[in-house]
Amino acid sequence: MQFGFETAAKILFGIGTRHEVLPFLKEQGITRVFMCVGNGRERAAWLVEALRSQGVISELWSVSGEPRVQDALDAVKAAREYGAEAVVALGGGSVIDLGKGVAALAANPGDVFEYLEVVGKGRPLARPGLPAVALPTTAGTGAEVTKNSVFEVPEQGVKVSLRSPFLLPKLAIIDPELTLSVPPDVTAHTGFDALAQVIEPFLSKFATPLTDALCRDAIDRGSRALLRAYQDGQDIEARTDMAFTSLMGGLALANARLGAVHGFAGPLGGACHAPHGALCAALLPAVLAVNLRALQARGEPRFVDKFAELARILTGSASARPEQGIARIAALGSALQIPRLSELGVSAAAAQAAIPAAQRSSSMKGNPIELTSAELAEILAAS
Repeated sequence: MQFGFETAAKILFGIGTRHEVLPFLKEQGITRVFMCVGNGRERAAWLVEALRSQGVISELWSVSGEPRVQDALDAVKAAREYGAEAVVALGGGSVIDLGKGVAALAANPGDVFEYLEVVGKGRPLARPGLPAVALPTTAGTGAEVTKNSVFEVPEQGVKVSLRSPFLLPKLAIIDPELTLSVPPDVTAHTGFDALAQVIEPFLSKFATPLTDALCRDAIDRGSRALLRAYQDGQDIEARTDMAFTSLMGGLALANARLGAVHGFAGPLGGACHAPHGALCAALLPAVLAVNLRALQARGEPRFVDKFAELARILTGSASARPEQGIARIAALGSALQIPRLSELGVSAAAAQAAIPAAQRSSSMKGNPIELTSAELAEILAAS
C-alpha cells in the first residue's frame, strides 16, 4: 500500500466558520486583500465590512459564469496593480477557480499562457502564490481543496487547466450557511456534481483506502440530502450534508482522480458553455451503466465489487445489486428534473467531437476501465 495526499493547508468546516477569515488575515499581517466574487457583489458586503472594521481594505473583482483565460489575465493585472497581499475567493467553483489562479499567477512572472495546459506552454509555477482563502457558496466542485483552476478558451471552444500544488489555498472555509440562498436548479446541478465527485474517485483505478474512506460517508450523506436541499433550500441539515459531500469530493478527486463524467464535461462545456454541474448530472447515470457493463464483459471483478458496494451505500440494502445503485442515481436525476444534453445545447457535432477530446483528458485516466469510442458514443446518446 503506497499513496500520497495533498490538500489545502487548513480546512475549517461548520456553521459560523466564515467569521474566521479576519483572524487568519490578521495573524498573517495582511492589510490589502484582492477579493474575487460572483455577480452579486452585495453578497460579499458582510465580509468587506468586517475586514474594513479591522483595518483590512479590499478590492472586489467580479466574474460572471465560468472564468475565461481573459478573465484571469485581467484579474492578475488588477491584483498586481492593487498591491494585493492575499486573495479571498467568495463564491461558487468558478469564483474559487479564478481566485486560486489569481493568487498563484500574481506572484509568478509572465502571464497565464506560460503555465496553462493545452493552449499554453504548460510550465510549472516557479514559486508559491499569494496566500489564498476560499469560501464556497455552493456545494459542488470542492475547488476549495483542489490544486487546479479551470478556464474557458472560447476562441478554441475548450476548457483548460492551470495545475500546481501552489494553487492549494492556505485556508478553506466551508460554512453551510453560505449556501442557503442557492436556487433549486443550481442546487440540483452543483449537488449532482458533488455526488459525481465522490462516486468517480470511489470507482477510480487510482482510489486508495484513504480516498475510499472519504467517499463512503459522503456518498451516503449526499445521495440522501440532495433532494431535500432541492425541495427546501433552508434545510440547514441537508445543506450541511451537501457542503460536506462537496468538500469530500474535492479532497478525493485531488488525490484519486475522476472518470468519464468529468472527461466529457470539460470538452462539452467548452463547446456549448452549459453549466458544468448540469453536464455532470446529465452524464452520470449513463457513465455508470456503460462502465458496469464493460467491466462485467471484460472480467474486472475488483471494480464490479466496487459497484456492488456503491449500490449498497446508495440503497441502504445489504443485498443490493450494482444495477440497483445506478437506478437510484437515475431516479434522483428525474426527481431533480435534470435536463438532457440536448436541452443544455449539446449538438450532435459537439457530442461527436467530444469523444476524442474526452479520451485525451486527464479525468478519463481515472475511469475504472478504458472505454471504446463506441461505448463513449453510447454514453452521449443515452445522456
